[in-house]
Amino acid sequence: MSDAVASLHEARQRTARLVEELTGVFDQIVDASDHANLDDEHDPEGATVAFERAQVTELLERARVRLDEIDAAMRRLEGGRYGVCERCGTRIAAERLEAQPSARRCVGCATVT
Repeated sequence: MSDAVASLHEARQRTARLVEELTGVFDQIVDASDHANLDDEHDPEGATVAFERAQVTELLERARVRLDEIDAAMRRLEGGRYGVCERCGTRIAAERLEAQPSARRCVGCATVT
């Protein structure tokens, strides 16, 4: 279990760095578009800036969701529920937790919708 805990902490650090980096990229795009006076509708570069902003926004949202999932896993760890499937109550395989430290469900329950 300690390997999974270490993986969880590493995943949180990586994801927090990613959120920070993507936030910086997003801020740069917004600053650049504010100063460039782009017309998204008529300027061919405007569409590119809008696309880049949308793409970074989506990546940032996914990273924030992932960070929330990791934080929830850390709360489960503190509460003694880490590594226990929230659906069936069985232990989540160590291999699954190693691959996905924030896993909430065992493989069998994860495939059920």
